[in-house]
Amino acid sequence: QVQLVESGGGLAQTGDSLRLSCAASGLIFSTYRMGWFRQTPGKEREFVAAISRSGGSTNHADSVKGRSTISRDNAKNTVYLEMNSLKPEDTAVYYCAAAWTTFREGIATSPSVYDYWGPGTQVTVSS
Repeated sequence: QVQLVESGGGLAQTGDSLRLSCAASGLIFSTYRMGWFRQTPGKEREFVAAISRSGGSTNHADSVKGRSTISRDNAKNTVYLEMNSLKPEDTAVYYCAAAWTTFREGIATSPSVYDYWGPGTQVTVSS
């Protein structure tokens, strides 16, 4: 079955950097556009970043634009989210998600589009 497993979360301080990874299995990774979302208690899941099947197209939420980079390695079935200049408001559970598509360069920012989700990894940024 399809599995997405996030890693790389943890406790960070304001201004730190971290890199989240999401390893995928049970699917043909190169046929899925990938995304990162985050959620805090009592709030809806929020789009963070997305990347096309090829990796040639990306999109980042305004809240992280300029501080984050999404990338993927189709040979390793892994998508990454690198975040710099972390802020306390980046504290959340971060989820990766996969959406099958026939479009090589399409990206998706709505969580409703995604077919599969990982269990999430907690990121806590202290001030």
